[in-house]
Amino acid sequence: MSECSIDSAAPGRLTVRGDLDFDNAPAALARGLTLLGDARDCEVDLSGLNSGDSAGLAVLIEWLSSARRRGATLRYTGVPSQMRAIARISALEDLLSPA
Repeated sequence: MSECSIDSAAPGRLTVRGDLDFDNAPAALARGLTLLGDARDCEVDLSGLNSGDSAGLAVLIEWLSSARRRGATLRYTGVPSQMRAIARISALEDLLSPA
């Protein structure tokens, strides 16, 4: 099973490391939503990701959707090229771009 760690140094600030993929997407989704809580201005640093697949991309989209539903902003930084490529072919790349 692949490893993914999600930590928060401050409210609304997450750091994701390891692999974000099908194996750990459900746990990563839940942990990220919990750590983001009700923060209004959120940032997720993905520069520590080694890899990510379409399930990992779905996690990122759900975090963004959750933030938008509660009127918050969410930005991704350090998006790995592999995840950008998946987003590009899915016509979702704009969702990963800084606001």
